[in-house]
Amino acid sequence: MKEENIDNVFKELQGKFDTQEPKAGHEARFLDKLNAAQGTISIHGKKPSTWWKPLSIAASVVLLCALGLSLLNINPSMEQQVADISPEVSDTRLYFTALIEQQVSELQAQSSPETEQMISEVLGQLDKLDANYKRLEQDLVNGGDANLILSAMIQNFQTRISLLQEIMNQIESIENLNNYNDENITI
Repeated sequence: MKEENIDNVFKELQGKFDTQEPKAGHEARFLDKLNAAQGTISIHGKKPSTWWKPLSIAASVVLLCALGLSLLNINPSMEQQVADISPEVSDTRLYFTALIEQQVSELQAQSSPETEQMISEVLGQLDKLDANYKRLEQDLVNGGDANLILSAMIQNFQTRISLLQEIMNQIESIENLNNYNDENITI
């Protein structure tokens, strides 16, 4: 057999291999026979308990259901709730917000050492007005007088815009004064 080619060995044994799966519990029976032959005692019982498999499947299903329900019950944002009450408010808010952001960026672009304190004070006032607007939104969602609250919301935006226009006029006056003083200085 030493000189035989391995291919010849496999050709001779072809069709004689046992390819069937062993019966259920084959490993346990084999280990029992092996232990009996060696005189050892198995610490494992005859059949391992499988109660945890159905329990883990059930827990997974419950977890997935809870996750799905929590995703479906997501609370809408404050903006969505206000838009549900009055769709016009959403459009008005977008318009005023864009206008205010544009004016704030212009204001910050004109910042100088002389106007820096004024600008920071105005930005603080705008933050307070924004917080007030958010309280008005909450009042509207909670069922307050819609007409009164909507009027207050629009007034809030108008106050912000007039505040920004006023500070822009003051900054322009300061710049004009500085330019006028620079022109009157002779060397």
